[in-house]
Amino acid sequence: MSIETATQLKALKLHGMAQTWPELLAQARHNEFDPEDFMRQLLKAETAERAVRSIAYQMTAARFPAHRDLAGFEFAEASVDENLVRELHTLKFSESAQNIVFIGGPGHET
Repeated sequence: MSIETATQLKALKLHGMAQTWPELLAQARHNEFDPEDFMRQLLKAETAERAVRSIAYQMTAARFPAHRDLAGFEFAEASVDENLVRELHTLKFSESAQNIVFIGGPGHET
């Protein structure tokens, strides 16, 4: 029954529920879940799975270049103030409701 149910969930494109089904079913048999709690857990798993897939799709669709962060940024090769960038990274300016305006063109300076 468990494999059949998981297959039906996948056919309905409920991949989060299908992935969680075997583990949740085993827990339910041992703990005697309330049916509403059981359904709540399945819905929670499906919601989380859809959020992950949505973000993955959006990142692919946006065609962002490779992931970059400040740890790998070469400040020596850029004409930006490292101390200022690191200070902005703390987001302290948002505590006092200040705005930041970046002026300049996108991309690399040549």
